[in-house]
Amino acid sequence: MKETTHRHEQRPRHAVGDAAVRTGERPPAPRPIGEHRRHWPRSFADRLTAPLPGVVQYARFVRDGAVRPGRDGLRDIPRLPFAPAPLPPTGAGDLSVTWAGHASWIVRIAGLTILTDPVWSRRILATPARVTPVGVRWEDLPPIDAVVISHNHYDHLDTPTLRRLPRHTPLFVPAGLGRWCRRRRFARVTELDWWEGAELRGAGGRTVRFDFVPAHHWSKRSLTDTCRSLWGGWVISDSDGARVHFAGDSGYGDWFAQIGRRHPGIDVALLPIGAYEPRWWLRAEHMDPEEAVQACQDLGAARMAPMHWATFVLSSEPVLEPLTRVRAAWERTGRPRDELWDLPIGASRVLTVRPTARAA
Repeated sequence: MKETTHRHEQRPRHAVGDAAVRTGERPPAPRPIGEHRRHWPRSFADRLTAPLPGVVQYARFVRDGAVRPGRDGLRDIPRLPFAPAPLPPTGAGDLSVTWAGHASWIVRIAGLTILTDPVWSRRILATPARVTPVGVRWEDLPPIDAVVISHNHYDHLDTPTLRRLPRHTPLFVPAGLGRWCRRRRFARVTELDWWEGAELRGAGGRTVRFDFVPAHHWSKRSLTDTCRSLWGGWVISDSDGARVHFAGDSGYGDWFAQIGRRHPGIDVALLPIGAYEPRWWLRAEHMDPEEAVQACQDLGAARMAPMHWATFVLSSEPVLEPLTRVRAAWERTGRPRDELWDLPIGASRVLTVRPTARAA
C-alpha cells in the first residue's frame, strides 16, 4: 500500500487561552515538572467505567480460543501498510506526527520532539512478535525532548525502549506510575491526575502543555498491581494553539465529548482502531473502528489518525479489517477524505497552523 508519506496542510488556529475562554473554563495552573511528593490512593479502581472480567469471562475466553485470527485473518499480513521514510522537515509553526507503529508516535510541536508510548522492541512480554517493523529506526530519531505514557500495559510501557533514553528526559506519566520510573533512575518524572497539566518550554518563547485526560481503560503490570496506577490519554498543545490528542488505549464512552469541551480546537486526534474482537471481551477497553470515528466526532477534532493496529496481533479480527472498516465509517460521516490520516507505519503528516490570536 503506497501513499505519499509527507503532506503539509494549513489551517488557521485560535490561541489556547482564547479557546478556553470560549468554553467558560480555563485549564488549571500547570503542575511543577518532576514533582515528587504527591500522595495517591492505593487503588484507582473507582475510576473504572466498566467492571473488569471475572472468572466466568476468562473461562469463556479460554474455551472459545479467540486470542488471534484464523489462517484467513492472518493472510493479509504482507499487505499491512508500511512505508518508512525520513522525518519531514518542519518549520517553527508546524505540528508534525509520524506513526512508528502501534501507539508510538513522534510528535513535533513548538520545536520539541515528543514520543508517545514508545515501543521499539520486536517482542514484548506475553505478546507475539511484531508483524511489521518499527517505522522509524531509533538511530534516526532527533533528540527526544519529552515522553508521554498512557498506562502501564506492556505494549505501551516498554522497559527496553525507555532504557535507551537519557535519564534526564522528561517523562509525563499517569498518577501512581512515577515510582516505577524513578526506580529506573529517570530524574524528571511528572505524575498527573486526570485534567491536570504541566508545561515545557519550546522554541521561540512558546510553551508546550501536557494535559492528562481520562480514558475508558485500566492498568495492570503484574499479578498484584491491578489499577494501582491510573490510565488515560494526553492533549499536547503549544501556546499558539496547535493541539493534538493522543488517546492511548480506550474503549468508547462519554469521556471523549468531555475532553472535546475542555480542549476545543483539536487539530488531530490519534485514536486506536484495533484489538477489538471478540466484542463481548474487549468492548469496554478497546474501540472498534466505527467507535473511533465517533470518538473523533465527539472530540470535535479536525482530523483523525488511526493507530493501535497493524503492529501486534492482540485479538481475533482479521489483520487488515481495522483499515477497511475505519475508511468505510469515515465515508459515512460525509467528512472530507483528507481529514482521515490513515497513515502507513513510518509515514508522517505536517500541519502548518497559522495563529489568529495569541494566548493572553
